[in-house]
Amino acid sequence: MPDYLVDYRYNGEPRSHRFDLNAPQLSVADAAMHLLQLHFGDSENSLIMPNADASPDQVVEQAGQLGLTDIKVTHAVTGEPR
Repeated sequence: MPDYLVDYRYNGEPRSHRFDLNAPQLSVADAAMHLLQLHFGDSENSLIMPNADASPDQVVEQAGQLGLTDIKVTHAVTGEPR
């Protein structure tokens, strides 16, 4: 499975997170959705999450409104088989 390193800003502060996903590539919108789940998944207010039918642009816009900006998938590294 590839590991994806995502660099981003959360409320203006630079951060990075590594995602281990079974996907051939990770788009910025998909990374934004994973970051929303990471930062707000336990939130009592489920209205924070984009609708299931939200477009990639809407997902990125929602993430930006919640302080997740400058999202970049910097690389994918395929690890050893587990």
